[in-house]
Amino acid sequence: MKIALGVSGCIAAYKAAELVRLLQQEGLSVQVVMTKSAQEFVRPLTFAALTGQKVITEMFGGGAEPANVENAVEHIGVADSIDALVVAPATANLLGKLAQGIADDFLTTLYLATKAPVLVAPAMNVNMWQHPAVQANLAQLRERGVAVVEPDQGYLACGWTGPGRLATLEEIVARVLTLLGIRKDLAGETVLVTAGPTCEDIDPVRYITNRSSGRMGYAVAEAARRRGAEVILVSGPTAIPVPSGVRVERVRTTEEMRQAVRAALPQTTVVIKAAAVADFRPARTEKHKIKRRRGELKLELEPTADLLEEVAREKGSRLLVGFAAESENVVENARLKLETKHLDLVVANDITREGAGFDGETNIVTLLSRDGRQTDLPKMSKQAVADLILDEVVRLRSRVESGRAQSLPR
Repeated sequence: MKIALGVSGCIAAYKAAELVRLLQQEGLSVQVVMTKSAQEFVRPLTFAALTGQKVITEMFGGGAEPANVENAVEHIGVADSIDALVVAPATANLLGKLAQGIADDFLTTLYLATKAPVLVAPAMNVNMWQHPAVQANLAQLRERGVAVVEPDQGYLACGWTGPGRLATLEEIVARVLTLLGIRKDLAGETVLVTAGPTCEDIDPVRYITNRSSGRMGYAVAEAARRRGAEVILVSGPTAIPVPSGVRVERVRTTEEMRQAVRAALPQTTVVIKAAAVADFRPARTEKHKIKRRRGELKLELEPTADLLEEVAREKGSRLLVGFAAESENVVENARLKLETKHLDLVVANDITREGAGFDGETNIVTLLSRDGRQTDLPKMSKQAVADLILDEVVRLRSRVESGRAQSLPR
């Protein structure tokens, strides 16, 4: 999920840098928008280095950008691309502009343009905070649905004591998560996710692989971390950035993935096998490049280890989730996999359907649970699919815990 963090001009602006870090630890992507006054306290380059994204400082062009980082978001698209707008710190001047609908810079224009939820965290002198005009502006913003994180009491930068100090960053982050509907329902779980393809060498320059991009597994890892889990991501070769707060083990071959999974397994409570593991590998890997020659080249293949089956044998109390990418009899084949591999949940997708399967940003899946539940999902982003998979993991965990509680002697 992505938020725009608006920073306005007061001494508390320096705290926004730490706020960026805390939001990123929750798996959120942050785009910073600074007012002209904010730049008197903190340089835009600070936020650009922290976020890896352009910091928007002007209405028409401009901004600070870290070296070699491509501008992924055009100015005109920010309003539609964010899931929330957070302004911290919010000065009395900025609150007045927002309340009155004044749009004289990028941040105030963004507020009017976006349909995403908005949260403001005011910071100012105690007398300014208590002034009827400021309180009237806040009341008007609240009536329009803007969430307000009220400032703390304490010693202020001006030397006075009273309400006006920016709320704690932890409180602001908690309110942002609530605003976004993000739950911590996986706290206490250690989730092992496999993602991406595996590669099996034919010779030093050629190998067998598949079209998996790793996006689905990475989306699951990011969503699990955001929902409070400790996450171990075992990843085949991909070009996707590792989600913040996720421990990654990079592998290339099926055997390397097998070893990494076995090493991590004792720590885990949930295993989600989203990787597209090669089912076969060359029976022999040539030491030297196979030269072109006339006639056919026959390649003998042998099966690789069945990682899902191996994990199932050591499943214990863990929840085990598998994926079934099918081109025919999708539900029937997935249900067979659910039973034979002793899974708690299988995620089935018809790779022949447009918008499903490899290479894309979307997926169309059916969730089949061990307790007989079947959920057919429409085409949606892989991030949305990831959260629905985790919703089912939470539901299944709750059923397991409920069953244990009922079996205890009274």
